[in-house]
Amino acid sequence: MSGSRKAIWAVVGAVVVVSTIAGAGGMAMSLYANHRQKAQVEQTTTAAEAPKSDLARFAVGSLAAISTPAESKQAPEYAFRDRTGTAVRFSAFQGKVVVVNLWAMWCAPCKAEMPTLQALAKAYEANEDLVVLPINVDATPEAAAEAKRFLADHAPLPFYSDAKFQLPFEFPGKGAMPQTIMLDRQGRIRAVMKGEADWSSQEARALIDAILAEGGAPPHA
Repeated sequence: MSGSRKAIWAVVGAVVVVSTIAGAGGMAMSLYANHRQKAQVEQTTTAAEAPKSDLARFAVGSLAAISTPAESKQAPEYAFRDRTGTAVRFSAFQGKVVVVNLWAMWCAPCKAEMPTLQALAKAYEANEDLVVLPINVDATPEAAAEAKRFLADHAPLPFYSDAKFQLPFEFPGKGAMPQTIMLDRQGRIRAVMKGEADWSSQEARALIDAILAEGGAPPHA
């Protein structure tokens, strides 16, 4: 068999293997990997090199890797959807501190940290100045339905979605999954966590209380 034919059959074999092992979750992960690689190439400054705000003092424990940019940019004016399919933008939450969590069913760390986000939401449930906002990025109706069932077991977390899987690339994390973003009352990005964290931890609550206190609201007791 000639070298060119061998190369052709090698490609065909690879396609068959990928097609065999890739279900909806596998295809989503492949799409994610491609987008993530491109986004990483575009990043020219690392988080360690970038100037940090005074919130960097909360980068300890499970939040040791959190980024707290000195320049607070506005959250993207990107429309995602609520449970009913209605378009929502981050500007709708201005006046509140928002914990945005981007997650998917195919992302194991996303699901692993969800109980800690649930605990966080419960701890601040009486505080109307804080919103814990998980946004699912599964791209198929079947996966989205599964995500709704999963989140139903983590009340009082609401269900929001971005089936286009674009939102993770609109934030500074550039596609990191999971990705959690802290928005202040003006809708500005104050902190970005790429990867899993314990959002029920003391350091997470201290960070949130600090951002809440900037607007004059009493922090969580």
